[in-house]
Formats: sequence, C-alpha cells, structure tokens
Amino acid sequence: MKDAWYFEIGDGQVYGPHPMAKLQKWAAAGNLMPTHRVRHADSDEWLIAAYVDGLELTTAADAPAADLDGAGEPKRRGFRLGMGKPKAKDLETETAPINAVQVCDELMELAFERGASDIHVDPEENVVLLQLRVDGTLEPCRKLAKKHHPAIITRFKVLAGMDIAEHREAQDGRFMVQLGADKRRVDLRVACLPTTHGERLTLRLLAIEASRMTLNRLGLTEQGHKLFAAAIAQPQGMILLTGPTGTGKSTTLYAALRHRLANNPGRIITVEDPVEHDIVGVAQVEVDTADKVAFGSVLRNILRSDPDVIMIGEMRDFESVDVGIKAALTGHLVFSSLHTNSAAGAVTRLIDMGVEPFLVGATLRLCVAQRLLRRLCPKCRQRREMSPAEARALGHPDMAGSAIYEPVGCELCGKRGYRGRVGVFELLPVSPSMQRLIVERAPEPELTAEAKKHGGMSMTDDAVEKLLAGHTSFIEVMTLGLG
Repeated sequence: MKDAWYFEIGDGQVYGPHPMAKLQKWAAAGNLMPTHRVRHADSDEWLIAAYVDGLELTTAADAPAADLDGAGEPKRRGFRLGMGKPKAKDLETETAPINAVQVCDELMELAFERGASDIHVDPEENVVLLQLRVDGTLEPCRKLAKKHHPAIITRFKVLAGMDIAEHREAQDGRFMVQLGADKRRVDLRVACLPTTHGERLTLRLLAIEASRMTLNRLGLTEQGHKLFAAAIAQPQGMILLTGPTGTGKSTTLYAALRHRLANNPGRIITVEDPVEHDIVGVAQVEVDTADKVAFGSVLRNILRSDPDVIMIGEMRDFESVDVGIKAALTGHLVFSSLHTNSAAGAVTRLIDMGVEPFLVGATLRLCVAQRLLRRLCPKCRQRREMSPAEARALGHPDMAGSAIYEPVGCELCGKRGYRGRVGVFELLPVSPSMQRLIVERAPEPELTAEAKKHGGMSMTDDAVEKLLAGHTSFIEVMTLGLG
C-alpha cells in the first residue's frame, strides 16, 4: 500500500497526496487539527485525524508553528492568539504562555472578520479546540494546551455575567462588544455546557446586519414577497415559519415584524427564549430560565395586554399552540415557528399536538418553510453549462445546457468559493379550498398541490431559480435533498 494521504482543513479544498511523514510534521506543528478529515489514497473513506494511526500528535498540546515547505500547501488558518512573538525559551517548551484576555478579544475579531455565526471553545482530553462556524460549516481555527482552558472559559463567563465558580451546571448569558475597524456593535449569546473534558462554550454572534434584515432582503422571489407581505397585512390569523434549527427562522420573523410595524402600525408583543435582537416599537418579553417569567404565564397574560400582533418564538407544546390559536381566533395576528421539514408539515404537526383540524383551517393564513444555502462568491464564481444528468436530478430535464455557476475560491472568500448565505423558501397560503382539505385531514402532497394553484411555491422551484440566477451552486441545491 503506497504512502499517500489526502486531507481537508475546512476551506472546501482537498490537499494531497502527501506522505504520512509530512502529515505528522504538520500535526506536530499544530497545523493539522484533530477534527480535520484524512483519507488514504487507496480509500474513499474519510476519517477524523485524531483516529488515524500515526497522527496521535493532533490531540497533543500545541507546539509553535513550523514553516511549511512546498507551494499550494495549507497554512495555519488562525494565528497565534494572544501569544505575541514567541521567545527562544518558549520554543523549547510544549506551549508558549498566553494572555487569556487577548486570546478572547482576537478570537472575536477573527470571527467577525470571517463572518462567523458561532464561536466554539471545545475541550478535549489534552487540548482545547477553538472553532468557528462560517456559512454553516464548522472550521477549526486554533488548538491550545488544555492548561489554558480555565482562563479562556473564565474570561468569557465574566463578559457574559455568568457564575465563574459554577462548573457542573449549564449556564447562559450574553454581552455586547464592538468589533471591526469601524467598531460595529455585535451582541453575543453565550451557552456553557459541562462535559467530561470540561466546560464547552458556544458564543452566537448576533450581528447588526441580521438585526436590520428587511423583508426585501431575505431572498424571496417577487411572487413570494407579495404573498408574504399580503399575509403580514392581515388583521388576524396565524403565520408559521418552519425549518430545522439554524435556518434563519428568527431572522425572518424579525423582518416580518418590522415590515408590519412600518406598514400597519400597532401594538406588538413578543415572547422569546431568548430575545435575540431588540426591535424599536415592539414589547419583547424574555422567558426567565429560573421560571420567574414562565412561558405559559406570559402567554396567558399577553391576551390581557391589548396587542394587535403577537409573536411566539417557538410553539413547543400544546399550551403555547393553544394560546396562539385562541389569539388568532379573537382578532390578533400571530407569528411563530415550528420544527417541521416542510410548510405542509406544519398543518400535520399542529393536528398531532392536539389542535382540532377545523381550528387549524380557521386560523392559519400562511406557512413558510425555509433553508439556507451558501452564496457563491461573486468575484471568483465560474460559469458553466448544466449537464443533462444534473438537469434530471433537479427534475427539469429541459434545463440541460442552462448557464449555472460553480465555486472556485479567491482571497475575498478565503479560498472557499462561497461568501455568505441565501435563503430558499416554500410558501403555502391557506385559501378557502385549502381550509376544506385541512378539515378533511388531507395528506401533505395534496396540500402542497393545492397551494400551487393559489400562488404557493415549492422549495425546489425557489432553489432552482436561485441556481440559474447564479446565487448558489448545483452542489448546494442538492444538499436540500430535492429532486
């Protein structure tokens, strides 16, 4: 078996082939992380570097970075966070001393510069991994010795107002920092979770761009925008956003509330866990983790507070659904979200949660399912023709030969070929004929087909439209499992 290996470091490129000795050198230097993917040239199976024989050093404490010889080979994706220039005596030790405050500040600056949505501080047995989630993809950023873990965790806990003496209980908090050259305000939501190797910290960056997202900038088609705007202008009823965690439901809900406030002024109250963005002119209630402000009691009290519009962050149980249904029946417009895979699935989920079908049909006005796809870098994307096989995979054989774009990678996008994300949507308006189908407990395919007769659109159609417009790639569209 030949000594040839390939690996990925999270930038969308595959490096290799290289001999194991070279991979071991990079592992010792800290450039190859334990969570990077590695495979042998004779195999198509990818393995985590930490579990590849010979790469045990990826799980050892970090050593000073060595120079990498050869062109086109990966450099360290992060930088020597908080270490400054290493002294000669530090090169003889396992790690150089760090400044925890400087490490945390530089890590947040790097995350902001890269457009990351999350920062992860993940302790392992001997090391601490600092990772960023960029455009939905987790990228290892830096590896530090385990002895630095307490200082980093303590620094972030102090910023987030957490109890630094508590290490065995999950905690959450938030704080605000100013990042970037122009010192832009960024809110960070922090969650601390105790694990077998220590406390694991996740910081969600709630950037000001997302907090100012408008309905026009969500990525809706012209037809979808008109349908959504018309539903938002309704005096009563219920509008539901569906999709998995991390698909932008909260951003869409906030954009809808701002649109309503600008075009149909009135009293708006929200119940959230937690409040992600502050909206001027909206009364936002955050559910208390200590149950001093319990979800159920707040929902019941809202109806006595004379609201025109109510936003329930998530319908998680029958109690929250029941309040939402009652509010929609008594002259209020209700916004909320559900975890379902499709817009039609929201109808099935409400009935499964105990709501009578006639109540669902009477209150529901619009269901919107959404996902996020990585947006192609406008600078380096490459034009090509869609192959017949790709057109068939999309369910549109007639589109073979159409112009589409694929990722390349440049300095602007960090060699990933993508920069940012774009939403794809499925809209299911509830017409009188749709209400009859809901009462009759019609299956989801029938609901979807009926919605198309009244201006509804499928996620497949929206994704294909964005593919042809050059916003995303064929590979990204296929991650939706469409066809």
